[in-house]
Amino acid sequence: MKGRKTTLALHLALLALLAAGPVLAEKVVQGKPAPKGSWVVIGQTHANHTADHDGIVVQGPFDQFRAVKFKVTDAPLHMEHMVITYDNGQPDRIDVRQEIAKGGESRVIDLKGVGTRHIRRIDFWYNSKGLLNGKADVTVFGKK
Repeated sequence: MKGRKTTLALHLALLALLAAGPVLAEKVVQGKPAPKGSWVVIGQTHANHTADHDGIVVQGPFDQFRAVKFKVTDAPLHMEHMVITYDNGQPDRIDVRQEIAKGGESRVIDLKGVGTRHIRRIDFWYNSKGLLNGKADVTVFGKK
């Protein structure tokens, strides 16, 4: 009897998630110290055909970056745009509009206000390249 209640509860939870619509994958990442000019991983997420928007929350104190870039593995991806939100709440919308091949990287995207603003969050909008290609793993790098 206990197993049936657990199974029913899991099914109800799954139905509630499915009814909520596309899922926003959000990761919270603790920054790591690194020398100036080095690239560090800010976060990673899995882009698939059921969502078109992901977010990464960056926690300090090592959250100042000069530039960002994305590496895509497992499937190709079209990165449309991203919004970087700084610690003062000010958003910075950056149009990317780039096809990134499986195993490829985006261009280096320079950030405004280097050394004066801390990144708190990165949201990005994408289009995975079809159901047959599977999920694209997206790793975000920041340049110190």
